[in-house]
Formats: sequence, C-alpha cells, structure tokens
Amino acid sequence: MYSEEQLQALRDALANGVRRVRFENREIEYRTVEELKAAIAAAEAELARSNGTMVRQIRIWTEKGF
Repeated sequence: MYSEEQLQALRDALANGVRRVRFENREIEYRTVEELKAAIAAAEAELARSNGTMVRQIRIWTEKGF
C-alpha cells in the first residue's frame, strides 16, 4: 500500500529526472521514465481507491503509416 509521502517521492523523482527513489528503508531504481510514470499512476489509483474516490484515465494510441 502506498502512502502520500511515497507518492510525493515518486513525483519528485520524476520532476528532477531521477530514476532512483528511497522509501523509508528501501531504495528502488526504475529502468525507464515510463516505468516511473506507471508507478505514479498505480500509487495514485491505489490512494484514490482507499480514499473512496475514482481516477479515470483515457489513453489514446496512434500510429503513422499504413
């Protein structure tokens, strides 16, 4: 379960261009920025569920060409 502090640490890491995040006594290094963004989305969704609110995401995927 994520806490607000962990979510903020993830957001701070993304804002500063860092892929390594430290939570209490653990340290996690994300391989890509996309992986870090996915962790933020998962933390936001989990916190929203625990608070009784809902988070919706709309993802649009396009490709050029045939």
